[in-house]
Amino acid sequence: MKKEIFGYLLGGVLFVALLPIVMWLASGMPALVHIGALRASVTGILMISGLSLSVWTIVYMKRRGKGNPMDAFGHEVAPRTQHLMTDGPYRINRNPMLTGTLTYLAGFAVWLWTWQAVLVWGVFFAIMFVQVLTEEKRLRRDFGEEYEAYCRQAGRFF
Repeated sequence: MKKEIFGYLLGGVLFVALLPIVMWLASGMPALVHIGALRASVTGILMISGLSLSVWTIVYMKRRGKGNPMDAFGHEVAPRTQHLMTDGPYRINRNPMLTGTLTYLAGFAVWLWTWQAVLVWGVFFAIMFVQVLTEEKRLRRDFGEEYEAYCRQAGRFF
């Protein structure tokens, strides 16, 4: 249970708080107010929809998969899921939690409106893409043909 709570806290701190702070710092710490109605609307839609998708995925993973999403480059940070999930948010794509996180961070990049924020987003995406490739190897090993069939049905991110 402690390992599971640690995984949720680590993910929340890293993805919801720390990465936006890094984006803000890399952007030269611009003021976070008075961004205009259109940009504020796009920011809100992206951030809320991204967080919603990520939270839905985490709850679904816990209830249906009986595990936790936090697996870092082949190292179990919290208990791994016991079942391959292909429905719920996993009907959207094979990585809905990451898609949600990337969407949330894209909203933050729109809020900041700097090339540095986009660069941080791109570096994060590249790191996470490598993580996804590592995770796919484990899923192929753990779930075999069931995972291969799912890969033919659902895209990695879209």
